Amino acid sequence: MDSYERPGTEQVIADPRVIVALDFAGPARALAFIDRLEPAACALKVGKELFVSAGPEPVRHIVARGFRVFLDLKFHDIPNTVAQACSAATQLGVWMMNVHASGGRAMMLAAAEAVRRTAAQSGISAPLLIAVTVLTSLNADDLKEIGIADSTEAEALRLAKLAAGCGLDGVVCSAVEAPALRRALGPGFKLVTPGIRLAGAGVDDQARVITPKAAIDNGADYLVIGRPITQASDPLAQLRDINLAIRAST
Repeated sequence: MDSYERPGTEQVIADPRVIVALDFAGPARALAFIDRLEPAACALKVGKELFVSAGPEPVRHIVARGFRVFLDLKFHDIPNTVAQACSAATQLGVWMMNVHASGGRAMMLAAAEAVRRTAAQSGISAPLLIAVTVLTSLNADDLKEIGIADSTEAEALRLAKLAAGCGLDGVVCSAVEAPALRRALGPGFKLVTPGIRLAGAGVDDQARVITPKAAIDNGADYLVIGRPITQASDPLAQLRDINLAIRAST
């Protein structure tokens, strides 16, 4: 696998499995932060907070810098609206985007078709389209409160199978549920896992958390990590240590 090495640094693989969440209130801090990073060390996630405050321009800037961008807007609406949003996101040149699997079959089919069609018309590679299963902030009691009697694992598996049947490339799920999803859906289906916390760290607003090494061991393809890196006293050292731990697990 290709890699790069900068003087005085550890070698970093060029197909990064860490996705750093840019959960900043505005673009200035986010862009200042990414200026300290290298595209080979991590992908970057742009979520609702940054996108609503700054619009698509930071995404274009980050893509132009050579980073893989996961546009995490979790589209969930009627099929036509979601299809149009996915088409627009495809034209931004993002590497990956997501919808809510609970939006249903028709919505996901429309989203997948829009991504493929727009990429073909634009002469670009189609981004990965993945579906959110059960938010990592939810537990079994939360599911019961909204009328879902299944466990988080059973619900995540049901929604993941639905997404796979609609031609999506993978899902967002807790790494706690990743082993069951990997067994059911095979090695080619992407599992993107938020709720990653370092050993001994606080869980913040997450309900189902796991360490980076355990997530990889459970079958996760990509790890979404925000505050444990962005709020660390030395974010670059933290990212380096996480990458080294992942390499040791693979």
